[in-house]
Amino acid sequence: MIYQHYQTNIEQAQREIQRLNKAVNQNSFARLFVILGGGALLFYTFSSNSVLLVIGVILAIVLLFAYLVRRQSLLEKQRDHQQAYLLINENEIQLKEQRNTMYDDGGKFEDGRHPYSADLDIFGQFSLFSLVNRCATKLGVDILAGWFQKAAPKETIRRRQAAVAELAEDIHWSQAFQSKLVFNLQQQTEVKSYLARYFRGSGLTFGNAAMKYYVQAAPFLLLAAVLFSLLVFPIWSWIAMLALAHLCWTLAMAGKVSHFSSKIDKVGQMLAAYAEGLVLIEDRKFTAAENIRLQKQLFIADRPLSDAFRELSKLINNLDARNNMLVGAVLNMIFLWDFKYVLKIVRWKSLYEENILIAFDIIASFESLNSLAILKRNHPSWATPAIAEDPLADSLTAQEIVHPLIAAGLPVSNSYSNEDHDIALITGSNMAGKSTFLRTIGINAVLAYAGGVVCAKVFQLPIYRLISYMRIKDSLNESTSTFKAELDRMKFILDTVERHPDSFFLIDEMLRGTNSVDKYLGSRAIIRKLLQMEGRGMVATHDLQLASLEEENPGKLRNFHFDIQVVEGEMLFDYKLKEGRCTIFNASLLLKGIGVDVETT
Repeated sequence: MIYQHYQTNIEQAQREIQRLNKAVNQNSFARLFVILGGGALLFYTFSSNSVLLVIGVILAIVLLFAYLVRRQSLLEKQRDHQQAYLLINENEIQLKEQRNTMYDDGGKFEDGRHPYSADLDIFGQFSLFSLVNRCATKLGVDILAGWFQKAAPKETIRRRQAAVAELAEDIHWSQAFQSKLVFNLQQQTEVKSYLARYFRGSGLTFGNAAMKYYVQAAPFLLLAAVLFSLLVFPIWSWIAMLALAHLCWTLAMAGKVSHFSSKIDKVGQMLAAYAEGLVLIEDRKFTAAENIRLQKQLFIADRPLSDAFRELSKLINNLDARNNMLVGAVLNMIFLWDFKYVLKIVRWKSLYEENILIAFDIIASFESLNSLAILKRNHPSWATPAIAEDPLADSLTAQEIVHPLIAAGLPVSNSYSNEDHDIALITGSNMAGKSTFLRTIGINAVLAYAGGVVCAKVFQLPIYRLISYMRIKDSLNESTSTFKAELDRMKFILDTVERHPDSFFLIDEMLRGTNSVDKYLGSRAIIRKLLQMEGRGMVATHDLQLASLEEENPGKLRNFHFDIQVVEGEMLFDYKLKEGRCTIFNASLLLKGIGVDVETT
């Protein structure tokens, strides 16, 4: 079972973190010992009057200390990776048991004006997005949210399905990729936009054509002057003046170089943080077409972009040599070191700027695909939906379908097909399951259109334009009553169905904000209007009289219902969809349960 695997990973990571913490502490004590012990040993060697011994001890101390510093860095890096690995596995357990996640729940995408997302619990706490999302980057969150907000084309869905299936089979790669990017959960900015602003800014421009040529020629000019002095005629004073002029030039522009360096340092740190995740994508041998398509964009003339990341890191490290005043002064005298590496970085920017930004899109797309892959891995019994060709001719068929947000409890599955009708009119008792069934169809369709698996044994559907009418609210800010809000939403439904024959509506108890007579007459007129427009969808209602529309519209509208069983005065809900109209209602029984008797005569 996958959750046992997560628990095993948690225990292994905890043991490894403990081991690494111990190793880090031991390494810290070793560094302290080298400093103290090395100092004592060096003091002792001075009394030996042996220059070679003193030099040897100094060299040994420096090398040993450098080794311990490097080892400390590697140990801390391994510990950080294990802590990230622990977090992602703990999150899977927490999400299953408490429905809490460390990832973004998509609350910022909640929008009551969206065609369906607010009614179907797509975003927000305990939503579909919170169940699925494993994107640590803000760009990844935006991409996955976009997949849930609008159906992809059929071919795109199929390509995503294959990509998701491939990633789901490789839990090692999947979790390694997650671990490399989980640090982004602490980031407050969207990195791609941040870098784009930096790349466009004037702070990362430097020099002119004359400077570029002279910086390349300067070391050779000095070398030629030295050779001339040695072989022909001594001009050492002129050489010294030229070297001093180089130093003064670099000191005069030190402020601009420092400003440039501080900016590119930030860029380099960000790219280095993403580089390991990028390498995982580049080195993986994919077979799914979508994964291959994304991976290919990370190569420029067969060179991986991770090489460009490493090249920038090397250039920044070389530029940092200027921070040692003595070394920096010598390098600038001979090589105009500051200018040389600033110009190299400017050239790097011109070569890779566009591709570097594309790399963030690729990483974000893989995060989104990996999120759907984790959903598939966590729910191996869920089905990959079949996408039909024609929304006007092909039917929707669901077998043993369940709402994915209640699948972890004691769900009741239902089966449904609209093969022989356009509109399903679902009547039934209060709390019997009408609204949940509409949401079950809608939320699984959203998953299917994103490229994910669905909580069903079989789910086949064409690409419908989903629209819903469920949670209608008034608005004090807009001075909108509930009935006005209902009218606005119904107009949106009717206009959409009229303009888009591929629409599929989910309507739950329309016109609740008016009296029962107007409600019935208005609902009947709306359903007839939808039938005239050859609309497709589902309507849930308490108005049993509306069931007569089936006789008026054979082959177009069909009755279904949810009911209850009353055994010894107790209501039993089975939450099963049944054919025909409902004949049992429970309002009087519910009221009696709170002490209100309803007269039946």
